[in-house]
Amino acid sequence: MQSETTTRVSVATCLWFDDQAEQAAEFYTSLIPGSRIHNRMCDAAQAPPLLVEFTLGGSPYQALNGGPHFVHSEAASISVLTDSQEETDRLWAALTADGGSESQCGWLKDRFGVSWQIVPRRFIELQGSDDKAAVQRARQAMFSMRKLDLATLEAAFYGAAPAEGEDA
Repeated sequence: MQSETTTRVSVATCLWFDDQAEQAAEFYTSLIPGSRIHNRMCDAAQAPPLLVEFTLGGSPYQALNGGPHFVHSEAASISVLTDSQEETDRLWAALTADGGSESQCGWLKDRFGVSWQIVPRRFIELQGSDDKAAVQRARQAMFSMRKLDLATLEAAFYGAAPAEGEDA
């Protein structure tokens, strides 16, 4: 049970980097609307920041230059809901460029090794349907994809074949 007096608590996701925290934060904030770097905490005037505080789409993050002690894994990812296929395509291309890599079902790793999920918001809406057969068809279509294609997912949901020229 919570006491009558409340304390202010802030929560932020902290991403550990060897030495590229600032570059990662700058890259991420350039991609997501409503994002910005708030603070750089430096140990020395010439050194790269130890910690960079930033927001991505309104969510708080920290990027830490902690050295080579830990590596990123798919156990934690940044999930982005997109409003259009164009936005999905733009983010996918930017995040997989320069050494990033595609995975399955809308997942990828960026050039810093951080895992992302790029998911059309409409797909999440479809997955909330009471029509379990339609949900399963859309999910099965997703399992065959790397980058999610909303037109194909919707076609599967509604039981239609993809339009001519679309990938299945």
